[in-house]
Amino acid sequence: MSPGPEGSDPRPEAPDAQARPAPPAAGKPVCVEPAAAGLAAAGPAAGGPVERRLHPFTPLRRAWVPIAATVGVLAQQGDQAGRWVADLSALLRVAALAGLVVVFGAYGFLSWWFTHYAITDTELRIRSGLLFRRTAHIRLDRLQAVDVTRPLLARLTGVASLRLDVIGTEEKDQLSFLSEKEAVALRAELLARAAGFAPEEAVRLGEAPERELLRVSPRELVVSLLLNLGIWALLVPGLTVPAVVWWVSSSPWAALVSVLPMLGAVWAGTAGRFMTEYDWRVAESPDGLRLDHGLLDRAHETVPPGRVQNVRIVEPLLWRRRGLVRVELKVAGSNNTVLVPVASRDAASAVIARVLPGVDLAALSFSGSPRTGSRWVVPVWWKGYALAVSPEVFAARHGRLCRRTEIVPHAKVQSVRFTQGPWARARGVADLHVDTGANCTVTARLRPEPEAATLLHAQAARSRTSRASARPDRWMTT
Repeated sequence: MSPGPEGSDPRPEAPDAQARPAPPAAGKPVCVEPAAAGLAAAGPAAGGPVERRLHPFTPLRRAWVPIAATVGVLAQQGDQAGRWVADLSALLRVAALAGLVVVFGAYGFLSWWFTHYAITDTELRIRSGLLFRRTAHIRLDRLQAVDVTRPLLARLTGVASLRLDVIGTEEKDQLSFLSEKEAVALRAELLARAAGFAPEEAVRLGEAPERELLRVSPRELVVSLLLNLGIWALLVPGLTVPAVVWWVSSSPWAALVSVLPMLGAVWAGTAGRFMTEYDWRVAESPDGLRLDHGLLDRAHETVPPGRVQNVRIVEPLLWRRRGLVRVELKVAGSNNTVLVPVASRDAASAVIARVLPGVDLAALSFSGSPRTGSRWVVPVWWKGYALAVSPEVFAARHGRLCRRTEIVPHAKVQSVRFTQGPWARARGVADLHVDTGANCTVTARLRPEPEAATLLHAQAARSRTSRASARPDRWMTT
């Protein structure tokens, strides 16, 4: 995914597949014709953009909102709700149940009926709300990713949900639900329109081709979970604390309450993580890196490499003997945090090279913190800190049991800070902080004071020159 020369389309071409035609050149006027079919915007003859409704399955899904609210109220009332029900005759109970079904069904139907979406030349509009109307105007040139999610019930009914990542917003707008075929077609059209294609051309292009880069087998995932020391560390208090509480209080309910939080943590780190990361697949396409994963709820996410602010390589203690790593990332304006749940170091490096073109992880030379001074500021753990700076990236390492290496391209650095407490100043060491656009800070700890002061100015200069020659953040466009 190395960027092309200035003014060219930097999107990579998938092998053995016909590449998409180039979008119109910047500054060249585009004549948009009314689309005859598909999901494109309608022309003036139709009086404006074509408004479409969601899938008819949507009312069933939205009916769960008042149902959950009613159940919550009844659970809160407890015994009083039971007396209310007991005082009613059988006929009134049936009538009340039928009335609730009608109310819930009417709410789901009306909320679906008053929800529309439409695509214009410049934006995607989503109108919703029964009593309070809301219209979301999503500019296509600010769209950076469109994710397709398929929860278990949705997969059984053949529908999917679209989640939209827009630059500058934290919350994602959603279209829930569309038929799977329509969701895939709409996703392809939106990404093509965001890249600069005309409406009729975006409809004709369809789904972009892709090439698989990596796939995590269930066996690899299970092995990685078994080698996680954090899970085993939770099992020890999870078995001993309830026994102690039961012995002290003589109450099994108190013991159950004490064990529930730990059981939840163990579930999230084992079975929950397995179901989320099951059959993890990374593929490369002109739209970005595609991530497909999930056992019950299937997710299809897109990572635009030009928006990646930093990459983190996680190496737990027991993983290092097998050469396994986990790759996480920070993407500006997106909640995508995992790139590779577990893989060999070579396979993970190959995927990172697609996200950070030109970066050779094997060539990074890390220098540890100096023994003199560092061991007095951070005893024992000072050996886990190291720093490497190359012409492309700033990389900091920390941790001894679980080693984490954070890599930041120079072009993504927004600020550099030099900090030094009184004890560190007395020992001649300092910390260098690098801030990125995803509210993330990478810290090189315990560097010699003269080196940190020199790096402060050198890193600011490298960031400034790298931003001048970097490819656009929205990497799909020129």
